[in-house]
Amino acid sequence: MRENRIIHRTADGVRIPGTWRHAFIRNGDYFLTDLFIYADGLIDCWGLVTVEEFAEKLTRGWVATELPEGARASGHELAAWKFSEPRTWLTPEILLAEVRDTIERLNGRPDSTERCLAAVDVFLAERTEENRAAAHAAYQTIPVTQRRYALGDMDRKDGPLQVLVAGVGGTTEDWRDEPVTWEEYDEALAYFEERAAWRAEPPRVPVDGPDTSFAPAIKLNQSFPMKRAEDPGTRALRHEYPAPVTVAGAAYPSVAHAYWALSVDDLSVRAAIAEADTEHAARTLAAGAPRREGWTQARAAVMTGLLRAKFTDADLAEILLATDDATVVYDEGDSHFWGDNGGRGRNWSGRLLELVRSELQARRAGIELN
Repeated sequence: MRENRIIHRTADGVRIPGTWRHAFIRNGDYFLTDLFIYADGLIDCWGLVTVEEFAEKLTRGWVATELPEGARASGHELAAWKFSEPRTWLTPEILLAEVRDTIERLNGRPDSTERCLAAVDVFLAERTEENRAAAHAAYQTIPVTQRRYALGDMDRKDGPLQVLVAGVGGTTEDWRDEPVTWEEYDEALAYFEERAAWRAEPPRVPVDGPDTSFAPAIKLNQSFPMKRAEDPGTRALRHEYPAPVTVAGAAYPSVAHAYWALSVDDLSVRAAIAEADTEHAARTLAAGAPRREGWTQARAAVMTGLLRAKFTDADLAEILLATDDATVVYDEGDSHFWGDNGGRGRNWSGRLLELVRSELQARRAGIELN
């Protein structure tokens, strides 16, 4: 199982990453449910348990790997049925091994497959019987359900790996009655030599550049500056930072002031917002007045224009450009639209800052779009 299903839970204010997979819980009947696995080694199978407690639940059959003929089962609010000629590829030992591997991957540590391939590399570097036996033992620790694709080769599966670790005269799982010949062994060695050559090639980069940023992500936490600082750092990227912007002839002390002013129709409220001492005061004034018609649909465009105006300031533009191509994570506790907010929000503020940064970078590179 590969972790493309990302979840998390929060413990003592710390975000714990995890993933999930399907499983059956036996509580009288059998219930199809989700098994949540977290990086700190806790597993939620109708209650958080440690790996050792999870192993005990597997042994007792609470987390079921055997599905008896005729047993009743259900998926919550989906369906109910009885098993007819059920087949399962899991045993308690296999499922436990898969869960252990999942926890290793969630922590960025080598799982059983990666440990086996590392042992194979050691053997290929020094081809002793002792190293081959170690590689074979490491292969046996890979859950049976994962062994066919340890090499990531959809055509050859794990055939070359099985032959290599078995050695001449040994047997493989796929051909237990036929000992490995020298010809098969030499073919396996050639396969791994070719594999090592392509692994040594530099990774291919998409024609128009990498898919992900190479600079570390930056987080813009909420701040409440009263005046401009000589060296504000990334705090200057916040909407509430004192950086005057002018919109339709009206001047505002910050992007936040301008945003809240433009959100209302009442010109007297706009004027009061422009004079507000703080972003909080500006927001409070705007909250007491009706939004302009169509504001929700227009707000992202308005913010884009305000950020473009803000970063005409050369000093502020340099601060934004210095973030390179980093992902900008914007914290905005009152809004899941504008803020990332611990992964719960849409982070539009961060995304628009990245857009304006890209426009500045394009201009610096002499790329004109108008």
